[in-house]
Amino acid sequence: MRKKLSYCLYRVIKFLVWLFSPKIKVTGLENIPEEAAVFVGNHAQMYGPIAAEVHFPVRRYTWCASQMMTLKEVPGYAMEDFWWDKPRWIRPFYKLLSYIIAPISVCVFNNADTIPVYRDMRVRSTFEQSVEKLQEGAGLVIFPEWRTPYNHILYKFQERYVDVAYRYYKKTGNEVCFVPMYLAPRLKKLVIGKPIRYDSSIPIAKQRESINLYLMEEITRLAEELPLHTVVPYLNMPKKNYPKSRPEAPVV
Repeated sequence: MRKKLSYCLYRVIKFLVWLFSPKIKVTGLENIPEEAAVFVGNHAQMYGPIAAEVHFPVRRYTWCASQMMTLKEVPGYAMEDFWWDKPRWIRPFYKLLSYIIAPISVCVFNNADTIPVYRDMRVRSTFEQSVEKLQEGAGLVIFPEWRTPYNHILYKFQERYVDVAYRYYKKTGNEVCFVPMYLAPRLKKLVIGKPIRYDSSIPIAKQRESINLYLMEEITRLAEELPLHTVVPYLNMPKKNYPKSRPEAPVV
């Protein structure tokens, strides 16, 4: 009964998010492989996960921090990941907010099409579930940005997610594609770029580096080819500090 109520609440929340969030138009559909693939994009704060859950054009499962799916862990994770740099005088407010959002977070992320991402020995489960979903024909959506800036569009990607391709190849003998995508909430657009395929003949360490570099550069290119716009960055910051998609270009 409790699970049913939780799912019903999730459906209500999802509808409200769909109703009030920007209606995202997806372009570049011709670049989506016919087989299951791994879609990698900019996080754009909350907009990335929302676009993946509400507006994504193919069946997929989104990688989600396991802490956001566990009631006791949400507050600590929110303070560390979302609001780690807030001034000391306002931190009590965000501490309270972290407890308020905890039950909502658990409800949403445990009912949505997600795969928990662990940062300990349980990470094996993350990869096992990911391989299973790929085998079922579903895609994966991953937002691998972290706190180190890469350029005016992105923060550097964590690399280990690429290992899902290695594990998928070991299980199936198939080489999966990684598909870059760029989300521009201010333009209400999600652009799908040209994929890069995992190459089993190259050591995984080199694949991590080359695939990551390609994806970051391709996502940057997708962003810069759009009309000049404000980029929603990975990190929470005052909106006046949001970068432009082409910093050297005059704002019109």
